[in-house]
This record gives sequence, C-alpha cells and structure tokens, in this order.
Amino acid sequence: MNVGIDHLTRADFDVLATLRRSGKPFRLTPTALSRAMMISSGGTTKRIDRLEARGLLARADDPNDRRGVVVALTPKGVKLVDDAVEAHVADEQRVLAPLRPAERKTLVRLLDALLEPLE
Repeated sequence: MNVGIDHLTRADFDVLATLRRSGKPFRLTPTALSRAMMISSGGTTKRIDRLEARGLLARADDPNDRRGVVVALTPKGVKLVDDAVEAHVADEQRVLAPLRPAERKTLVRLLDALLEPLE
C-alpha cells in the first residue's frame, strides 16, 4: 500500500504532526489529540481509524489509566510526517529563492502585519 506524502490529506497530516510535536514517545490520548487539533472527538476518531488502517499509528492501552487508550505514531508514521515536513520546507525554500534578502525582510514584515490582528 502506497503511503507516500502525495497521499496525505491535510487532516491526516494534522494528526501525524500533532503526535510528532508531542515529543517521544509520540503518543497522546484521543482526548488530548482532539483538544490539540481543536476538532470533535468524532472527527478525531475518524482520522485515527483511517491512519491506523494505513499503519501510520496504533492504539495501545494507556499506561497511566488502565481504562483508557493512547494513540501513538508507528515508525512508518514518524517517517511519513518527517518526509512531509522536509518536502514542505523544500517547497518554501524554492518559492522564496527568487527573492533578495531585503525582499524577504519586507515579506516577513508584511506577513507579520497581516497576522497580528489574528493573534
């Protein structure tokens, strides 16, 4: 089954990246994952099911709560999210390459001005 980054939806990437950012061992409870992504528990479950079927994450018993479960990245999931981030950074560098350093500074200033009211 092909699980390349070209088959990764934004929703899937959101789950994988959230788990990756959580730090080793790259696992969270479904509730913590839902909160971090700011989506419903039902939406989170749907995403977890889809990614688990692809072998990118796995559910396991929560070591801190025997009634609960945790969701963890598999090695395959870690590699895919790392590859996706690497590809994204390369795309950003390619897009910005034609700009001179002064133009990049201007772009940063303009983007900051656009984002400031949103923060």
